[in-house]
Amino acid sequence: MFIHEKLKSVSEKCNECGLCVQECAFLQRYGTPKMIADAYDPMNRHHQAMPFECSLCQLCAAVCPQGISPGEMFMEMRRETVSRGGGKYPEHAPILGYERRGHSKCFSYYTLPFGCDTIFFPGCTLCGTRPDKVRKLYEYLKTSIPKIGIVLDCCIKPSHDLGRTEHFNAVFNEMRDYLLNNGVQKVLVACPNCLKVFKKYGEGLAVKTVYEVLDEIGLPDTPRLKGSVTVHDPCPLRFEGAVHKAVRGLIEKKGLCVEEMEHSKTKSLCCGEGGMVGFVSPELSKRWAALMGKEAGGRKVITYCAGCADLLNQVAATNHILDLVFEPEATMKGKVKVSKTPVTYWNRIRLKRSLKNMADAGITRERMLTSNLIGRIW
Repeated sequence: MFIHEKLKSVSEKCNECGLCVQECAFLQRYGTPKMIADAYDPMNRHHQAMPFECSLCQLCAAVCPQGISPGEMFMEMRRETVSRGGGKYPEHAPILGYERRGHSKCFSYYTLPFGCDTIFFPGCTLCGTRPDKVRKLYEYLKTSIPKIGIVLDCCIKPSHDLGRTEHFNAVFNEMRDYLLNNGVQKVLVACPNCLKVFKKYGEGLAVKTVYEVLDEIGLPDTPRLKGSVTVHDPCPLRFEGAVHKAVRGLIEKKGLCVEEMEHSKTKSLCCGEGGMVGFVSPELSKRWAALMGKEAGGRKVITYCAGCADLLNQVAATNHILDLVFEPEATMKGKVKVSKTPVTYWNRIRLKRSLKNMADAGITRERMLTSNLIGRIW
């Protein structure tokens, strides 16, 4: 939907009840969705910068009684800004560099065994912070899906969310087409952002989380525990009820009870990473994390996003669900080893090297963008 259509839709439907404003510091700063839609001027530099302070977390949509999705309006505003030559903020350089390394020859690697129609796509952050879990999970998945492949690459969501539509389409579509042309039909993801991207843009590819698969096939043989935890549902998956259920099923399979926070599942809070807001408006990002820490109330938090786990661990004891699956006792004792930057980059290279030594590699590649593609996206 073009920006003027989205603005008109929000303006006509929003009755300014204030429910979304109560939940969101960004809206408290700028006003109701209707106020923003009515005042928006795409030529105004202040208005161009404003949507980059929205986390795009969609909590506003979850609480809206009118069925409006203001986050989609702010996403269109970002695209509009970029289309007019704006949106080039130096603060975004670190995340764009991170993305660029993710799909570079140095860090990317595809291994598709002959006859492979399913791949495991772990995403960028998990490979850096927990490469051992990625390798263990891949080996475990092979016990049920012998011909499963693995792809180390980036889903390009940072560029997508920053409104760099041409760049995103060129790089993501090249990856999607390569997978389809080599017989891949299903993608199993570990990252919530990757699920969202593949589900929306991976035409021809079925996508599912590894957590749903684990809930179906059962867990590796590791000790059961006693006690309780709470769960942080990453905001990209707030409307994915099947994933919420699967993750809680895995926790219960480990013998633990789940105590829900005030904001969970559909109404989960953003961890503070959403929309890359922390780069341009860190005070808004930190406010989300602080609210999450308060709701955790000293309880152990389990999440299923490596980025969320890293950020929230600053305000509450937080672990990834794969920590609990493979190291349950260490997880509850707070003794799981999690790597930080710059070690994360070395971990990704080591993981890639280990995969290159696999005997049943089949079709392999390191991703290299062609000069024609580079010309379209830079």
